[in-house]
Amino acid sequence: MKNKSDVSTMLKEAGILFCITLLAGLALGFVYELTKEPRRIQQEKAVQEACIAVFPQAKEQGIELTFKDTGYVPDAALAAELAENSVEIGTVFAAYNNDTFYGYVVESTSAKGYGGDIVLYVGVGTDGTVNGVSITKISETAGLGMEAPNVLIPEFAGKKVESFVYTKTGAAAENEVDAISGATITTKAVTNAVNGGLKVALGLLGGGAVNE
Repeated sequence: MKNKSDVSTMLKEAGILFCITLLAGLALGFVYELTKEPRRIQQEKAVQEACIAVFPQAKEQGIELTFKDTGYVPDAALAAELAENSVEIGTVFAAYNNDTFYGYVVESTSAKGYGGDIVLYVGVGTDGTVNGVSITKISETAGLGMEAPNVLIPEFAGKKVESFVYTKTGAAAENEVDAISGATITTKAVTNAVNGGLKVALGLLGGGAVNE
């Protein structure tokens, strides 16, 4: 049986541990609150840069675009259809220069990357052409899937199609993109995410309801 001294020591040590845990929790909470606003600003900056990147022609012509959150949310049927390919749609922006409408930017996420989620933005002009694609989150294998931003993404730009497919034998049609050698999973995930964003944009351009 423990004597009173042992019990007193245990209670003292437990009290010290509680105080340390409490102080650590308070410190973490303070740091979180302190960095919340800078993190929000940094995130907004990253999104803005991605939106600009998928409308490169506007930047080249010196046209300054603003990107307005449309508040768009896919209906249940479309969300379910996209989910079959593990794709989820995020924020949808409308691109404007003053009152001139230039198209849409759609945030699209594939949950089936080799290393986890792949998040990208698809820019689609008013005529349905994919102006550009920008990846903002990717954690694939170095030298293989991580080459997607440099090797795969440029293949989508300037194409006016309803959807894309990837091929391992060399792209021969407008809607085909060359798979990254040794990174088929990454290629498939990126292609599905682009197709999801493109489908949403084309639906909106075809007269879908948008809250602007």
